[in-house]
Amino acid sequence: MTLLTPEQIAAAQKANLETLFGLTNKAFEGVEKLVELNLQVVKSTIAESQENAQRALSVKDAQELLALQAGLVQPVAEKVLSYGRHLYEIASATQAEFSRVAEAQYEEQNRKVQALVENVAKNAPAGSETAVAVMKSAITAANTTYETVHKATKQAVEIAESNFNAAAAAATKAAAQASRATKKATA
Repeated sequence: MTLLTPEQIAAAQKANLETLFGLTNKAFEGVEKLVELNLQVVKSTIAESQENAQRALSVKDAQELLALQAGLVQPVAEKVLSYGRHLYEIASATQAEFSRVAEAQYEEQNRKVQALVENVAKNAPAGSETAVAVMKSAITAANTTYETVHKATKQAVEIAESNFNAAAAAATKAAAQASRATKKATA
């Protein structure tokens, strides 16, 4: 009794290659988005640096220079936070796609293993019911373990996302307060 035919092996290899190339394309899409984000940041930073240098050269006294510097604190902090959010979104979207593919692969493999076990159970010689039951029990235990780990991972990702959002909000608030304090000190 053969478990897999050459056609089944070829089909599995083809499916695996398609998955590999699909994930590779998704990874490159994530890299492209990251490069695009970084190019936008560099372009805007250069333009803003030029503008700020022009403003700094046009100040007439130290008080005006301090006011100019104070006015730059909050926008810079907001831009850093925005960059972090965009970076997180790119990484999160790419990771989500990889997770989706991994979950689909797992479900497909699980379905195939279940079909194989059922096939073995049907064709097993008399008296091997205990061995088949042990095999089914092991597969059920593995599936339960996977589900537990999968749920824990999802919860960890949700907690990390919540913490990131809370940290970003706190940093934005702190930058605004620092900017207001600096403006008051220079006034």
